[in-house]
Amino acid sequence: MNPQDDKPQGQDQLDSLEGLGNQSLEELFSDPADGDQASSGNAAPKRDMAMFGKIPVKLTLEVDSVEIMLGNLLDLNPGEVLPLDKKVGEPLDVRVNGELLARAEVVVVDGRYGLRLVDVPRNPNLPPDQD
Repeated sequence: MNPQDDKPQGQDQLDSLEGLGNQSLEELFSDPADGDQASSGNAAPKRDMAMFGKIPVKLTLEVDSVEIMLGNLLDLNPGEVLPLDKKVGEPLDVRVNGELLARAEVVVVDGRYGLRLVDVPRNPNLPPDQD
């Protein structure tokens, strides 16, 4: 019996990612021919960003949040209004897996809601752009 036959579906893809958890994204996607990594012998093979294209993430639009006592929450009835701090017209937070991605305004696209991004803050964990 071939040991490959016992592997769960997708195990080959997981095996190919083994050991990547200890490297930064910069290390994973840097060109080994560039910079110090190639000379140090610790160069990671260049990875194609397309491999991440099929990873599902949860995108949410956050209007605002409000802190309320549990007792008051349990007493709510249909038709009651909870005031929020966000002012009308302020951009709303767009989050991916809970992390802020951008700020956007709600628009209508072919009779459905859509988002127009108005601000995409720079991730402080990423290296500065090289212009």
